Amino acid sequence: MPVATMPPHRHDLKTSARPGRLRRGAHRLLVLVAAAAVGAGLLAAPAHADPTVDEIEAQIDKKWEQLEPTIEQYNKVRAQLKVNRQKSATLQKKIEPLALQSELALNRVGDLASRYYISGPSHDIGSLLVSVKPDTLTEQLTVLDRLAAQERKEVEGVLAVRAKYDGEKQKLDALITTQTTQQNELAAKKKQIDAEIKQLEASMPKTTVKTAGCPTINGVTSSAAQKAIRTACQQVGDPYVWGATGPNSFDCSGLTQYAYKSAGIYLTHHTGDQWNEGKAVARADARPGDLVFFFSGLTHVGLYLGNNQMVHAPRAGKPVQVSSINTMPVAGFRRPG
Repeated sequence: MPVATMPPHRHDLKTSARPGRLRRGAHRLLVLVAAAAVGAGLLAAPAHADPTVDEIEAQIDKKWEQLEPTIEQYNKVRAQLKVNRQKSATLQKKIEPLALQSELALNRVGDLASRYYISGPSHDIGSLLVSVKPDTLTEQLTVLDRLAAQERKEVEGVLAVRAKYDGEKQKLDALITTQTTQQNELAAKKKQIDAEIKQLEASMPKTTVKTAGCPTINGVTSSAAQKAIRTACQQVGDPYVWGATGPNSFDCSGLTQYAYKSAGIYLTHHTGDQWNEGKAVARADARPGDLVFFFSGLTHVGLYLGNNQMVHAPRAGKPVQVSSINTMPVAGFRRPG
């Protein structure tokens, strides 16, 4: 009895189907492994670290390198524009009387021509003609011709000068138009770079204090200290005046009182009292915003900025400034609030 065999085409279908099933199974396995890896954080995208303060400062410096040439070019164009506008206004003042002069001269010539050629000789001219002797009539007519010629010559001279001024003013006006466009373009560029710099400054960490007049200060966690530092640094350049507490002049304890008053903390206008109104801090633990006192008698005080620097009102003849705390003997640190 013959043994039944599978038709060739059925056998081919069976064997060819196996690789497909294997591929589908492997694909499902890979999907499951990938899902598990994502769940475990193995395939997560690397965390993006925020730029450091130094990196942001470097970006700001780079923007300033672009901004300064723009500012100087803007200043140059603006200065030239001011001069050219003054020249144009001066020429306009010269043109106005010339225009009136030429108009009056033209009127005189027109009036003479009108009276003589259209209406006949005027009474004065008629009297002149009838009162002269016949042999002088030709001479009198020549005088009249010369009179008209002189009027025409005057008009031509005035118009020539006026045309010269008009030509110069047209050139100036064209230059003014070009420079105004340049000024507007430079102003727009400056505004754009300014906005980028402000955006970079806004990206500074909240614990960073950046104020004109003082170095950038990092790690200022106290909001009161941040406010006091900003306020004190804004006074850099103000004069020292004995007994002054601001807003335009200060002595040493007047400056620290003014700075912390802006932060809602009241300090007495006296270095000895301010020493007792703050919490004692070791020099190793001092941080920006602390008060730093000098001399054994606590006769001077400044606002500490970190890195052995402070902002203070030194003495008469020296304005509010940033300087090292190591120029005087340090008596200690106190933390207001």
